[in-house]
Amino acid sequence: MQPVAKPKLAALQCRLQRWQIPPSSQVDKQDITAKKSTQKLNHKAKSSPLVLREKALLPCCKGDLSCLDKQIWDQNPDKKALLNSIDQSLRYLQTRSAEITYRRYENSTITRTKIIKSLQRFRQILLASNSVYELNTTVAREFNFYQSLGKDGKGSVLFTAYYEPLYAASRVPTAEYRYPIYRLPPDLNRWPRPHPQRRELEGIDGLQGAKGKLRGLELFWFRDRLEPYIIQIQGSGRLQFPDGSQTTVGYAGNTAHNYKSIGRELAKDGIFPVESITMPVILDYFRKNPEKLDVYIPRDPSFVFFQENFGAPAQGSIQVPLTAERSIATDKSLMPPGALALIRSNFPFVKSNGEMESRVVSRYVLDQDAGGAIKGAGRVDYFLGTGKVAGDRAGVTVSNGQLYYLLLKNN
Repeated sequence: MQPVAKPKLAALQCRLQRWQIPPSSQVDKQDITAKKSTQKLNHKAKSSPLVLREKALLPCCKGDLSCLDKQIWDQNPDKKALLNSIDQSLRYLQTRSAEITYRRYENSTITRTKIIKSLQRFRQILLASNSVYELNTTVAREFNFYQSLGKDGKGSVLFTAYYEPLYAASRVPTAEYRYPIYRLPPDLNRWPRPHPQRRELEGIDGLQGAKGKLRGLELFWFRDRLEPYIIQIQGSGRLQFPDGSQTTVGYAGNTAHNYKSIGRELAKDGIFPVESITMPVILDYFRKNPEKLDVYIPRDPSFVFFQENFGAPAQGSIQVPLTAERSIATDKSLMPPGALALIRSNFPFVKSNGEMESRVVSRYVLDQDAGGAIKGAGRVDYFLGTGKVAGDRAGVTVSNGQLYYLLLKNN
């Protein structure tokens, strides 16, 4: 797959004209004021850095349609999908787990009650609005926007994407299906630290799990070693068996090791320039050099365990189904679980002729997931759905953009 050209976000001058954002010489003074007025937005301990600041509106040029979430009305099922995703967050926020989680944000502006009221009101506005313009006008009037400070303190957030792969699999090992994924060890919490690394658990070739701690924990088997590893990266998968039946698997736990990107390892070894690394590039390399899987996969010390979900859709970290293009993953030690957000960045789309193009778009999303590589205020992972097209799009999603949380105004 060829790299997708990425159009630039609106120029600073244009943003200044439309939204009266102060020029750079005034930013420091504004940030100091914003920090004093929004200290209560800090979600972690008092010593943690502020990660959100109140903004007037999403910065965008007048007449720039990319600032509108047109997909809600362009595709009617997508409006239904957004409503469903809102309902899933509301369901989570009524649970005991959410109540306990939000106790960490005591004395915060962002409370569970405020998130619930914000979602309920946004849902009402969405149903009552007849166009995206009407929706945005009402939202701008009734909601405050809180922007993530991002990776640079100025709001720049790195977006990647993930998906639910669809692979052929077997319930039993055969000469063709040899590479397993594993159930969660019942005694994982009693494993001595540091936990065994990937190469110790499954061997260099990925076939030695039955000789150690993973024996008897095999869940399903795959033909290609890369496939169970991709499922570990994505956190879920849909499996099709030789008889045509299907099931799904979802995240059940992991070892206490940080994920190490095999893409970065390829770049480190000089196989590819780091800026050219995408999932299609990685897949093509290992398709042509399958023996290299035994070199690079063992370099990732992390290991993920799964459970069978019997056809249920992929779930996020807050235990609700993920919705394609409406669910995001963030660092849940910083960001509010289940909350309504607005994202804006470059994302790839498949044209009618099958080619890929990149467009700057805005999307209302729900913060419903987390990820091992999604750390800090400057990272978002965007869920794109199930299957090959979603995988192709996710594989080339790497762009900078903005992340905003929406909270209902007090009045």
